[in-house]
Amino acid sequence: MFQEVYDVIVVGAGHAGSEAAAAAANMGAKTLLVTMNLQTIGQMSCNPAMGGIAKGQIVREIDALGGFSGLVSDKTAIQFKMLNKSKGPAMWSPRVQSDRMRFAEEWRLMLERTPNLDFYQEMVGGLLIENNKVVGIKTSLGIHIKAKSVVLTNGTFLNGLIHIGEKQFGGGRAGESAAYGITEDLVAIGFNSGRMKTGTPPRVDGRSLDYSKMREEKGDEIPHKFSYLESSKPLQHQKSCWMTYTSETVHELLREGFDRSPMFNGRIQSTGPRYCPSIEDKINRFADKERHQLFVEPEGWDTVEVYVNGFSTSLPEEVQFKALRSVVGFENVKFFRPGYAIEYDYFPPTQLKHTLETKLVDGLFFAGQINGTTGYEEAASQGLMAGINAALKVQERDPFILKRDEAYIGVLIDDLITKGTEEPYRMFTSRAEFRTLLRQDNADQRLTPKGYAIGLASEERLKRMEYKFYESDKLVNYFKETSISPEEANPVLESKGSALMTQSDKMFKVFSRPQIDLEDIVLFDRVKNYIAENDLDQEIVEQAEIQVKYSGYIEKERNNADKLKRLEDLQIPEHFDYDKIKSMSIEAKEKLKKIRPVTVSQASRISGVSPSDVSVLLIYMGR
Repeated sequence: MFQEVYDVIVVGAGHAGSEAAAAAANMGAKTLLVTMNLQTIGQMSCNPAMGGIAKGQIVREIDALGGFSGLVSDKTAIQFKMLNKSKGPAMWSPRVQSDRMRFAEEWRLMLERTPNLDFYQEMVGGLLIENNKVVGIKTSLGIHIKAKSVVLTNGTFLNGLIHIGEKQFGGGRAGESAAYGITEDLVAIGFNSGRMKTGTPPRVDGRSLDYSKMREEKGDEIPHKFSYLESSKPLQHQKSCWMTYTSETVHELLREGFDRSPMFNGRIQSTGPRYCPSIEDKINRFADKERHQLFVEPEGWDTVEVYVNGFSTSLPEEVQFKALRSVVGFENVKFFRPGYAIEYDYFPPTQLKHTLETKLVDGLFFAGQINGTTGYEEAASQGLMAGINAALKVQERDPFILKRDEAYIGVLIDDLITKGTEEPYRMFTSRAEFRTLLRQDNADQRLTPKGYAIGLASEERLKRMEYKFYESDKLVNYFKETSISPEEANPVLESKGSALMTQSDKMFKVFSRPQIDLEDIVLFDRVKNYIAENDLDQEIVEQAEIQVKYSGYIEKERNNADKLKRLEDLQIPEHFDYDKIKSMSIEAKEKLKKIRPVTVSQASRISGVSPSDVSVLLIYMGR
């Protein structure tokens, strides 16, 4: 059946696997995507949404590089919101509510339209490894498929175990079997593995809910979109979400089942996501809170299925049902399926290089939850990078690595391989020390030239990016060169409580005042006329406004990033002997020998390596 040797085999077709397969194939690598079920390609296993705080920036970065997640999200969105608009633009984070069925369908159709990509449905039961190099995979039917590189994106399927109350059964997702064999193969050749846990809430019948008792949550009046491509269009119509709350009554009903909760009776030993706790965990940890928010999210345009965001649980199904019926608006709720927790194998990511290739096995890459992360966006970005680097390795080209000041994707991967993780890793804006540089609005400027250079981003993307920043720079220069009179400016300044002007001044200086918001700049008649005369779209105007308002912060952060780059350029020899450094702490030596950082900058970010340890290292390197 499989006579040829593939350049890249991708195992798993979730968010990581789909992006990995698309990237490798679009870069010209002959690629095979192997999944246990072709009907669940791009499946949203948990909430029907893409983006959010920091996650939205990641989706825009994937799109800027030439990935598919932004395009799929835009095409299947039912609601758009730009979160954190009350804060500075470094915090703005796009999010869409998605149509779950159409999202998976669109992913499959886009992949089927991708040249160089083959598909095969079967469970992968192990790897073919010769002389510490991966040479293919073996399936549950005993078929051997040869490849020059393999990307593992197994999600929650590796020895997956589902918990509902005191019941437990093998599975990688509700209604789907777990995958066995790969963990055992990897551990046998020296990999360390661990267990993690995640959970999901019940899905309910929207026809059984009373929305009149809930608060309506509408999308933005003027919605944006994820993809920078012109072919991707913002939503014209949106579907509302809803909000309600738990209560003390609900909490008491939930507590009645705590003795049968796998979280509290010891059945689940592994660590769950800190920032997405189950409802039983929330009422246990935050016992002083009388209520918790529940977001009632429709699963699509036409389906009546509803996702109860905030009610993730593994309590017995009758406890879930009884408690949820005491929530306002849920008095007559009908279940589609109960919530559950799932335990699965992962491999601590300190066993990887920055390319996401494993240190132990040449040509083997890991991406997604197998690396200890949580979230569609985190998985998709790793899949993209693993697919890119697998293709580049086969093509004998230089690896593609993003630095911490270049992308949230760079922060994510550097955190994983440098610090590791003992709980499901989730991206936040606070994890990025250069978040003013890593905004959602400029991901195309940061990354599209890089994506184009490796053969992934199209020329259309590059030209659109160049036009956007050419026009926004022209608008900024117009502000710098054009004066505005007190008669023009004072009405707006007075309404904003800003000091009035007594003489004309440059627009740039006036618009830089802290009291003037981005929305205020387009209130000035001459600005409005300039935008209309030059037919500038919302993205161009927004980009120029950000450059005006935050130029000082951006410049300061760029200077800080440039200083740190000096340490990034200091390479540590591959076989450097840390034992010869007598004045370095024992903990630092152990961590450095285990992780083998490539640069001094990476060494400085390893937990347990102090500034004094870094100073000693620099001295031994002749610095």
